[in-house]
Amino acid sequence: MKKYLLEITTFIAGATGMIIELVASRILSPYLGNSNLIWTCIIGMMLAFMSIGYFIGGKISDKHPKRNLLSLFLLNSATFISLIPMIEIYAIEPISKINFSLPLLAIICSTITFGIPSMFLATASPFAVKLKDKDLEEIGGVSGRMSALSTIGSIVGTFLAGFVLIPKLGVKNIILLVVIVLVILSYLIYEDKDIKYTIKIIATLVILVSLVLVGKKMFLQKHEDMILDTDSEYSRIWIKKFTNNSGKEYNTLEVDTGYESIASGEKNLTADYLKYYDLFNYYQENTENVLMIGGAAYTYPSYFLEQYKDKKIDVVEIDSKMTELAEKYFDLNTQNENLNIYHEDGRRYINTTQNKYDCILIDAFKGLNVPFQLTTEEALIQAKRNLNENGIVITNIISALDGKNANFIKYEYATYKKVFKDVKIFKVQNGMFNDDELQNLILVGFKGNVIEKNDEYNKYKNLLKNEVLDFSSDKNVVTDELCPVGV
Repeated sequence: MKKYLLEITTFIAGATGMIIELVASRILSPYLGNSNLIWTCIIGMMLAFMSIGYFIGGKISDKHPKRNLLSLFLLNSATFISLIPMIEIYAIEPISKINFSLPLLAIICSTITFGIPSMFLATASPFAVKLKDKDLEEIGGVSGRMSALSTIGSIVGTFLAGFVLIPKLGVKNIILLVVIVLVILSYLIYEDKDIKYTIKIIATLVILVSLVLVGKKMFLQKHEDMILDTDSEYSRIWIKKFTNNSGKEYNTLEVDTGYESIASGEKNLTADYLKYYDLFNYYQENTENVLMIGGAAYTYPSYFLEQYKDKKIDVVEIDSKMTELAEKYFDLNTQNENLNIYHEDGRRYINTTQNKYDCILIDAFKGLNVPFQLTTEEALIQAKRNLNENGIVITNIISALDGKNANFIKYEYATYKKVFKDVKIFKVQNGMFNDDELQNLILVGFKGNVIEKNDEYNKYKNLLKNEVLDFSSDKNVVTDELCPVGV
């Protein structure tokens, strides 16, 4: 092992670098979102600090080609990584509330979260090349081998973090694991180890582990309402308890940027926008099969199964952990014979399913936006094909109706108008928000003629009166090739 210790170090440095990058995205997601913009900033800053690390590592290794220096750099990286839980509390949370542009906030938060540890990790590769090179004639082969090992490590770290570590351990435990691995690796690389140095390393390891555990505990103490802080393959998930002014307790589900669901354990609709999904019962004579894309806490499906015992609902929820949590914390009954759950991407489902539906409900979000693959002309054409005659699509989106934040609704309205025979828009919190403020808006697309149950008008009049009339759009249709909405 000693013979290949530098190769192992290079591999581990590459792996831990990518693991920390993915962990950073989960740390930042509740405060900044998990959009393409955020990922662009994270990747860009990661590469920037790695470049600095390569440069510094190359310069120092030329002047001082010593294993002990490499050992120190790895130990420094472990130290800064151990501080990430506290950085989240005392830096990320307050900074994210500053009124800066989102890209600037993402750059600042990325830098203070993993910039320095990434820089120290990057020094491993040039140090390893210098320490391994005994003959200038072999420098090309040594450099190539170390670069390959670093890249392979990055690949392994990416898949390991995404498919195993994050969904199984969660980000805080991953940080703890990475710290332990780097401290041990630092110790193994150090030359001329004695008892005194061994005791020093053990003490350092205890301190760094304690910092991670204390940071984890402090986070939970600060968020006294937190029931669960966990991770899935797709998102960072918070479940919190909430008590209203009447003393009624609710569980809330937060995914990345904010609230996804709120439920009291009763089969009712606590969020106003969910009530608009019931409009299928007003606009259709007979509805038997409903598809809902986006389950989250399954608030509406649970209500639907209780309210319409003679109807069936299929739910497409990409994250199986959401279903598990909905069972445990939101009283979802997965054994109901009228409920079918599919754990896959919503677009993939509508592209491949042979099932036909009377109504398709879309309540899928990535941050504040519907995932772009569900917003395009091609997606809506496919959804229309999955509808029975006179079927409808009802979609919840967050947008302004006017002003600089109205692009989303305008793009979507233009797209819905092209695909469907008729389109309606409803302003959910009518009177609560100005038209230039972000809010819940409901889009209804009709495959056939608009059919209204006039005898049911009184039941739905409070919803119907919020229809936005004379809405128009000057935007282009959104396609798979060009989707300028959302980030």
